[in-house]
Amino acid sequence: MQSFAQDLTQTVRGTLTDFDTQTPIIGANIIIVGSDPFQGTVSDINGNFRLESVAVGRIKVQIRAVGYQEVVIPNLLVESGKEKVLTTSMLTDIKMLNQVEVSGQKDKSESINKMATVSGKTFTVEETNRYAGTLNDPSRMVSAFAGVNSDAEGDNDIIVRGNSPRGVLWRLEGIDIPNPNHFSDNGSTGGPVNALNGAVLANSDFFSGAFAPEYGNALSGVFDVNFRQGNNEKREYSFSAGVLGIDATAEGPFKAGYGGSYLINYRYSTVGILDKLGILDFSGIPIYQDAAFKFVLPTKKTGTFSIIGMGGLSSIDQTDENEETGEVFGKYNFGANLGVAALKHTYILNPKTYIKSYVAASTSGNGGEGYFPNSANELFLSEQEKFTNNKVAVQSIINHKANQKNLFQIGATVSRLNYNFFYEDDYDEDGVMTQFLKSNGNADLIQSFVSWKYRLNNDLTFVSGLNHTHFLLNDNYAIEPRLGMNWRASNRHDFSAGFGMHSRLESLSTYMYNELQEDGSYYYPNQDLDFTKSIHYVLGYGYRINENLRFKTEVYYQDLYNVPVSIDPTSNFSLINYSSGIPGLEMNNEGTGNNYGVEMSLERFFSNNFYYLATGSIYKSNYTGQDGIERDSRYDATFASNLLLGKEFKFGKNKNKTFGVNTKISYLGGNRYTPIDLEASKAAGFTVRTWDDPYSAKGDDVFIFNLGLTYRVDKAKASHSFKIDARNATNYQAVVNQYYNSRTESIVEGHQLSFIPNIIYTIKF
Repeated sequence: MQSFAQDLTQTVRGTLTDFDTQTPIIGANIIIVGSDPFQGTVSDINGNFRLESVAVGRIKVQIRAVGYQEVVIPNLLVESGKEKVLTTSMLTDIKMLNQVEVSGQKDKSESINKMATVSGKTFTVEETNRYAGTLNDPSRMVSAFAGVNSDAEGDNDIIVRGNSPRGVLWRLEGIDIPNPNHFSDNGSTGGPVNALNGAVLANSDFFSGAFAPEYGNALSGVFDVNFRQGNNEKREYSFSAGVLGIDATAEGPFKAGYGGSYLINYRYSTVGILDKLGILDFSGIPIYQDAAFKFVLPTKKTGTFSIIGMGGLSSIDQTDENEETGEVFGKYNFGANLGVAALKHTYILNPKTYIKSYVAASTSGNGGEGYFPNSANELFLSEQEKFTNNKVAVQSIINHKANQKNLFQIGATVSRLNYNFFYEDDYDEDGVMTQFLKSNGNADLIQSFVSWKYRLNNDLTFVSGLNHTHFLLNDNYAIEPRLGMNWRASNRHDFSAGFGMHSRLESLSTYMYNELQEDGSYYYPNQDLDFTKSIHYVLGYGYRINENLRFKTEVYYQDLYNVPVSIDPTSNFSLINYSSGIPGLEMNNEGTGNNYGVEMSLERFFSNNFYYLATGSIYKSNYTGQDGIERDSRYDATFASNLLLGKEFKFGKNKNKTFGVNTKISYLGGNRYTPIDLEASKAAGFTVRTWDDPYSAKGDDVFIFNLGLTYRVDKAKASHSFKIDARNATNYQAVVNQYYNSRTESIVEGHQLSFIPNIIYTIKF
């Protein structure tokens, strides 16, 4: 009689394609390493493969095909409640084509984007869920990578190599998207809660410098996110409930035998549900919801279409009151929204050429109303604001593999940007709102790139190209050369280098900031601002200590120029130090800055139920304003270090239960801030900082201990998991900033984000 453990099996299947041409790979051998009895199969004419009755747990998949480099996928998690569906691309093996036998294993540290040679890191959905303290947020997960820091006060801002987080580019399936975070401020790229739900994500890339030629409009980092495809053969569902949200996912085929699939996810904030049920009753309840979907629609003759989208709504009503007396000092209602929808198309022209295209629309906005006491001490509508950005974009990219060594890409994107901003207030209490900021209209953005990848052999690869961006609102443009190299000197040692010019379009509200004139007209002082620009230099070295252990280091230098600064010759203001918001002053592009440092990481890939990752960075970040004085920037934290480690334990009568312990220990330098002038603040009645000595104060060094405990059990038709994710479990409270309290006329210290426990239950069936 078979044991219960032997009955717990699942299907592992997928599709193999040539990375350069997207054509199916026929006749590849796919085996499960160490399986007993042996399990293996061969890919069919469409590149599809299937392995039935695979035991649940972690497996190692090996894929070999004549003319291609071997791919090994280690520690693939197979669960009883969900089929494991893989979409894998393989690179041509140049030595094999020359009849020279080689063997190797896929380097897990490589990027999905094969045009990237430096400063890239691939992360999996499982890592996002597994790493302690991430709260299932990919933005918080990448803060463990070398060269990446975060906002200690709570937002998931991504600070890359000392740059402002506003320099990060978010992409979804190759589409530039607005900031995918709830409660986001105007011009920011982060927020308290990410709207990208891990239930729909596939493996994705994060880049921290010297980007590949296709990435434009990015200054400090690129977050290149992908949605996974829904199961096209079997309907599957998952449900998750936790402190941060309750969500459900459904996926499956449209009809039997078609090959198309759907994937739909919806999430609502848990505290929002409790509020509606009347269980919670306090001011400042954050309410948010988000949804995501992907429909894959293959055709026999016209290629593959897909429809993708995501969106989110968030709001919070806050009341400032004296808890003892009940006196209300003000109320503020804030709301934000975002949405993306796209129709994508991939068409294979011939065995060497394919075209990827899309048409996409996106929207993002935020705004609110403020109510404050009037002269009669009654609350009245004192101010309101709203910022809306809409975009429609069309893109097409041609990929052509001239031969086994040369790959070319050329692409262009045309975007129509629509904006509508206003701010008005009635602080003179005359009952009439006066608009101080009012702007709406359209602006066009044209982007294009050309890229050439030359593989001298399996071990030496060069990537070169140009990226072009043209902003038609003010007719400014940038032409940026890029060059990258990767050389595997031996099976253990590899070297990389990257150079690139990069630029970033500031938020439209920066260009369209205006000032109300006495005659009632509006003056736009910053409409002609150029892009903020930077030159990146990167050198890297990697050492594979053994099959599962790798050391990597990079040194870098970034020369920032064309940075918007105040036109006042005595001013030290620079947009380098802004993470969001609209600078309310006239600027030009005469500012500069530089970032330089060294990064190291030692990673033991997950093997034998154990992993660890140690990362460290030492860096400097400087800026120069209009006054010509070089200073430490706001984000000059000088160092960052992380240690992550985790272990899984299999137990139970039939080994169908798993208990996991994951930790993340971070010790980070504090960001800088400008001290408060207490006496001037008392006289003014609001915060006044000592701007003659900007960012001269440094926050305390930050210590964060995160702890994650997971329990997973596989049943015959479903898998269940429980997770306790404790962020800042020791509740360490470093001072990271200071604020002025006008009621007590005192300076208040701002501390790092306190202890947050997140408990999550998930069922997949």
